Order: sequence, then C-alpha cells, then structure tokens
Amino acid sequence: MKVTYQTCCGVDVHKSFLVATIVKTTGGVEPSYQKKRFSTFNNSILEFKHWLLDNDCLDVCMESTGKYWVPVFNLLEDEINVVIANPKWVKAVKGNKDDTKGSKWIGDLFRLGLVKGSYIPCKKVRILREYTRYRYKLVSYRSSEKNRYQNALTVCNVALDSVVSDIFGKSSTSIIDYLLEQSGTSINHEEIASKLLRSLKSKENAVIFAGDRHWMTYLTVYYIGKLQKKFTS
Repeated sequence: MKVTYQTCCGVDVHKSFLVATIVKTTGGVEPSYQKKRFSTFNNSILEFKHWLLDNDCLDVCMESTGKYWVPVFNLLEDEINVVIANPKWVKAVKGNKDDTKGSKWIGDLFRLGLVKGSYIPCKKVRILREYTRYRYKLVSYRSSEKNRYQNALTVCNVALDSVVSDIFGKSSTSIIDYLLEQSGTSINHEEIASKLLRSLKSKENAVIFAGDRHWMTYLTVYYIGKLQKKFTS
C-alpha cells in the first residue's frame, strides 16, 4: 500500500499517561519504530512535543478516548498536525490492541492513510461550544427544577397551576409564600384576595378554591421553600 506519511506518530492516550510510537519510512517497505511513554501532566506533554519536533514528526494520530485526548491536543495543535480518530477507525484486530501495542497499531494505520480524522474546530469555536453547552445544561436544569416545584405543589393539593398562567409570577409567588407560612390547612380568603394583581382579581374564587384545604407537611414546606429560593435568588 502507498505510504501517506513518511514520518508520523501514533498515540495511545490514557488518564495518567500516554504511549507514543514514531513510525519512520526512510527506505524500502519496512518502517522503523521509536516508542516512548509520557505522563499526561503539562510539562510531560511539552516534553512529548519536543520529542516529536526533534524527530521531525509533524503528523500525529490518536483516538478520541473520552476527554483524555483534549489536554494533549491543546498543547500540540499550534505546531503539529494532530488527527483525532474515532475509536472504530483504529480498532485493532484481535490480539493487537493493548497498552504497549496500541500506539504502534494506530501509527501503522495512520502511516498508510487508513485513519479517518474527526472534525475538530478551532480553539475559539471550541471555547464557544463549551459556553453554549454549559448554558444549555443550566437551562435544562432550571426547567427540571420548575417541573419538580409544580409537582410538589400538586401532591400537596395546591392546584394553583390550573388557575394561573404563570406559577412563578408575582401573585402566585405571594400566595405560595402565604401558604408556606400557615400552620393549618385553611386559608384566609381576604388575605389571598389582597395578593391578587390585575387579571387574577377576576379569578379570585378559583384561586381560593385552588389553595384551600391544602395538605402541606413540614417536609414539603421545607422542600417547596428551598426550590422557590432557587428561582427568586
């Protein structure tokens, strides 16, 4: 087969160390190999980078093992062409894949152009991705907590969400605060009516029925109060 990279390196990355094998094809068909092990601390990764440059190796291939490849990629990308391969493209045949042979196998495949690289965007785009993904997680978490809050009210026989359009609005929050402060199950109708704003005034009776004879235990009061603080803070 045609040799695509005359000098390249296969890297097998683990959590605390990486094994690298430089594959050189200087003449003939059989390549020569140089293997070395490094830790995944930054100073050791930089040592790995210098080792590659000293051996005129500017093409590196490693599989995308979890997030372990990211620190290595971050320190190599400015001077070295790093190809990140999906594990299915570098999956070894039976008996060829272990900690000592993995990097050699990856290097051999990469040397012959048999490894399909994954798309890795530039550093600015990667940073933006981290921000947007983190924001998405926060929004999802907030939505989940809001659902939990409504479910907690439902199991306490508070059907306020059947009357108001926004359970987290100013009127609803004031009413729930009032319910949390009560020791019994009955409510003061006039007190509830005084907390209604704008269009909710026309739904006074429905709001009172939604909260009257509620069933809140000490635990649910604590739980709902704790959830409510998340949305008001």
